[in-house]
Amino acid sequence: MPLLQINLSRYISASVRLDESTAEQVDQYAAFVHASADDVVDKALNYVFSKDRDFQDFLKTPQAKQVASTLHVRKGPNKDAKDEAQHPAKKLGAGVESTASVRVMKA
Repeated sequence: MPLLQINLSRYISASVRLDESTAEQVDQYAAFVHASADDVVDKALNYVFSKDRDFQDFLKTPQAKQVASTLHVRKGPNKDAKDEAQHPAKKLGAGVESTASVRVMKA
């Protein structure tokens, strides 16, 4: 039996808007727990979903399976996305900025 239990997760990229103070607190909390902002948002939402008993009851209803998606999901990774991850300084698409440039603009 292996010593480690590895749970593979399928991640997607989605675009959400946050209040400016919420986004700042996400970054601050990520620094506090030494994690990424993505991990903070993911774990916080999972925590809220698991603790909300009314929501858990709703998930058992047929209506929960018929909810239309309103989340703006981006297409999965492709060859260019993999290359971008390895070479983040490469040119980005129009209207897209690197995290580094966004952080500089915020400061």
